[in-house]
Amino acid sequence: MAGILDLINSDLGKQIIGNISAQTGISETQASDVVSSSVPELLGAMQGNMLSGDSANGLLNALTSGKHNGSILDNVSGFLNGGDFSDGSKILNHLLGDKLNAVSTGISNKTGVSSSIITKILPMLAPIIMGYLGKQTQKGNVSSTSDLGGLLGGLLTGVTSGNSGSGDILTSVLDQNGDGKLDASDAISAVTKKKGGLGGLLGGLFGK
Repeated sequence: MAGILDLINSDLGKQIIGNISAQTGISETQASDVVSSSVPELLGAMQGNMLSGDSANGLLNALTSGKHNGSILDNVSGFLNGGDFSDGSKILNHLLGDKLNAVSTGISNKTGVSSSIITKILPMLAPIIMGYLGKQTQKGNVSSTSDLGGLLGGLLTGVTSGNSGSGDILTSVLDQNGDGKLDASDAISAVTKKKGGLGGLLGGLFGK
């Protein structure tokens, strides 16, 4: 399975980067840095949500419902030039909740691009990533949360903390026990927090 870095370095990835550069006024080099840092963070957020049964099922349903079927990839330029990124904002709200600003700041610190621009770019990327994942779920006949977990893990193969980081910024935000990774103990800590905290975030993906 091709990793997410292969997507970023593909012709489609270059098209995304070029359009983001044109839309935001940053250089293509800066746009490439932001995309290379942001995409693993979004996939890492989804992988973190796999720790919660409701969240995992919500993500699986969203990817297999037909809405995110990959058609967006056929006209990325049209989508990015259209200017309507409300769906991306909704996806980010479900995925990151009140951690969005912290993740944006982390990507900003990592890339040197203003966090105000990062917050514009993330809603552009979110529907594209969902479309890509939806297409991959179809190709791989993904029908269970375990299949989806394998898909996400495969896409993040080769992405290390020294190379874009597979959600390392988000991990630092959500890590409950300070061990540097998201695991079952973090999920247990999260769900025992009061509603509206991390438990609410993990349980709130796609309205679940």
